[in-house]
Amino acid sequence: MAFPTSVNSQITDSITQANTKVLGDAPAVAMGNLFQATAQALANAAHNATSSQQQTNVTAQAATTMGVTTLYSIDTAADGVATSKILGS
Repeated sequence: MAFPTSVNSQITDSITQANTKVLGDAPAVAMGNLFQATAQALANAAHNATSSQQQTNVTAQAATTMGVTTLYSIDTAADGVATSKILGS
């Protein structure tokens, strides 16, 4: 037998309903948190991929510039002949 209480039964019913609502909302809140975390992770992955691609493009452009600069640094036909003899072609 429960102890007698002076709390109105409507109060205890409202608390029970509030607790039930919290328990009922928990799965939806958990899924919302999961979706947010997944979206953040995917956004970070996309950002990292874009950044990596940009850095690769900068490196490729620098390498191309150096290659063209090297080709243009051979000033005369005589230098070209000497270089071809050195390279053996």
